[in-house]
Amino acid sequence: MSPTKEAVFTQNSPAPLPQFSQAVKYNGMVYCSGNIGIDPATKELAQGGVQPETRTALKNLTAVLEAAGSKLENIVKVNVFLTTMDDFAPMNQVYDEFFGNIDPKPCRTCVAVCQLPFGAKMEIECTAFVESVSIEAVD
Repeated sequence: MSPTKEAVFTQNSPAPLPQFSQAVKYNGMVYCSGNIGIDPATKELAQGGVQPETRTALKNLTAVLEAAGSKLENIVKVNVFLTTMDDFAPMNQVYDEFFGNIDPKPCRTCVAVCQLPFGAKMEIECTAFVESVSIEAVD
């Protein structure tokens, strides 16, 4: 039987636009779409700059990963997009709140882009492995 592709959805993260899924699980991995710092309750971008946006985006990604049967510790690759590299250090301070105690750290790319949706200052996406489910034989 070949692996199947499965969309992931949780109400604990902003609903995706109709063009994409929050994440897709395939062959033991979960591929999360880019997430900007939108509060799922208010549907508004976190106020106060790159740090609140990063914190909210990472909370949203955590919720998506959990819905997929994964977690932050299982992330193998992160891509971060900033509208200015002036936000690199402040973004990293918040990033460390989530990844500071994880070893090994995920691989990461961080690039500056011209513009992000809804005026966001940052966007983050990731790829993680899904927790293995062990099934014990029942006597």
